[in-house]
Amino acid sequence: MNKRKSTNKITKYRRYSFFNIGTLLFGLVFIYMIIMMVMYLTQTHITSYEVRKGTLTGNYRYEALALREETIVTATHSGSVRYFEREGAKASAGSTVCAINESGDTEIESIGDFSMSGDDEERLQDILSSFTINFSSDNFQKTYDLKASVEGLISEVIEENSGSTTSTRNACYAPASGFVLYKLDGFEDTQESELTSDMFSQSNYSATNLRSQGTVTAGDALFKLVTSEEWTLYFPMDSTLATELADSSTIKFRFLKDNVTFSSSFEIVTNGEESFGKITLDNSLVRYVTDRYLEIELVMNKKSGLKVPISAIASRTFYRIPEEYAIVNESTDDEITLLVESFAEDGSSTVKYLTATVYSYSDGYYLVDSELFSEGDYIRVNGTTTRKRLSEDDIETLYGVYNINKGYAVFREITIIDQNEEYCIVESNNTYGLAAYDYIALDASQVTDDQIVY
Repeated sequence: MNKRKSTNKITKYRRYSFFNIGTLLFGLVFIYMIIMMVMYLTQTHITSYEVRKGTLTGNYRYEALALREETIVTATHSGSVRYFEREGAKASAGSTVCAINESGDTEIESIGDFSMSGDDEERLQDILSSFTINFSSDNFQKTYDLKASVEGLISEVIEENSGSTTSTRNACYAPASGFVLYKLDGFEDTQESELTSDMFSQSNYSATNLRSQGTVTAGDALFKLVTSEEWTLYFPMDSTLATELADSSTIKFRFLKDNVTFSSSFEIVTNGEESFGKITLDNSLVRYVTDRYLEIELVMNKKSGLKVPISAIASRTFYRIPEEYAIVNESTDDEITLLVESFAEDGSSTVKYLTATVYSYSDGYYLVDSELFSEGDYIRVNGTTTRKRLSEDDIETLYGVYNINKGYAVFREITIIDQNEEYCIVESNNTYGLAAYDYIALDASQVTDDQIVY
């Protein structure tokens, strides 16, 4: 019996090795990406700054102390107090400012259809917004001042709506014409000769709101009157500003509270070793009578130029090269060629041409990087035997910034014409310097010359 032949055919497929050219290339790319990521995460990142034209003003802002002629009016009776004038209002001589009820009854009246006018609502909004803006948890006492101010405003509105005069028994009158104030802070009798720098720190400032006392005893303070339109502002001065303003009899300044600018008489007051600026005004008291401290900004005739952060400034040393030793590149002002003679330890010399970047040119001298040369090098006048040895006497230090417009750092000289703690103003239109809208390294300490930054 014949055996039946199997018709099943098994085909074996070639098995490919895992390690092939594709896997190798993918692995190399993956490793490269990992290396680049690690380098990016570990390297120092250079932050750029765009140079713009401007002036400096921020270093001339001060907290000024306002002193005025202030008269304290005291109570002639004991009892509860009801105030009728709003703080800062101008009261005429003999007008009723408040009243004292000896029975202790605050006499709060119930007014039907009570409503506030648009002006009253605006005053209330000003009180609330001022409290919100200036509130600090370190001085919670101001919350009670807010309560007293709101209650005083509501009392004024009630008095106006009631049209009644029965609540004015034991009335307290303004002894003279003036602005009504309800805060005592201890500066009422302060004299110019008593000024100290500690008085300009608001962290130590405190005031008592007289409208929050509710009841008074005869002789207690009820309110204050500012009886003169002439008032003064004092602010602390350092020696630099005192020297700058020594010959000034007038000064232009701006109230930052409302950005109103004034020009007023000015003088410098000296108490011991401390100097203070004194600004005398005879108008606009109504705008600022409720403020003991006012932030002001002196409007100086400051020089304008390119505004650069102090952190971007670096210093570098350069050699002064007389122009007769330089071979000028006619296609660019940024480079010159020098014929340099160097000496080896065995005394042999070599002469070569060296292309150097020009960082500055003035009075017949080019400034080039000192690191291009070795100690004892000579420079020669091309085509002659005249030579000059470079020494420490030829070294000059320049201040500048690192320009990164082209993706690498290039040192550019600057000439500072004004500065404060954060920024300086430098001259523009310098062939080898900066121009508006250039990009520079914000932190010069993180950059070296010719470093790739992008």
